[in-house]
Amino acid sequence: MSLDKVLAISEKPGLYKLITQTRSGLVAESLVDGKRIAVNLRNNISLLSEIAIYTLTEEVPLSQVLQKINKKEDGKPTRVGYKESKDKLEEYFFEVLPDYDEDRVYVSDIKKVIRWYNILQQNEMLNLLSASSDEEE
Repeated sequence: MSLDKVLAISEKPGLYKLITQTRSGLVAESLVDGKRIAVNLRNNISLLSEIAIYTLTEEVPLSQVLQKINKKEDGKPTRVGYKESKDKLEEYFFEVLPDYDEDRVYVSDIKKVIRWYNILQQNEMLNLLSASSDEEE
């Protein structure tokens, strides 16, 4: 499996694994609780492999940002929780990605990245990060 099969679905917490596509949408399984849900194509669905973070010079793929967090945390959960204060979250993200664009990357985005990293870490899916970055090169 690769990050092409990991989804973020609007108005649904956490991350989902793509199980199959249907005529009217898809079936996804939550990486948090393992429940399967039917998702309509009208929902806003994002593949993690297609998400990027703005920096001052370019857009960095989410997989690279998650790899940097993984390297910083040595494969363990983040030291900063996604419910921390705005200042702590921004300070942590600055350590991970020093040139991120503070005007276009909101605290809500930082919270999502930290939460997504921790979900991938709990599900032992961080190895997908190196596989997806190899495909991008």
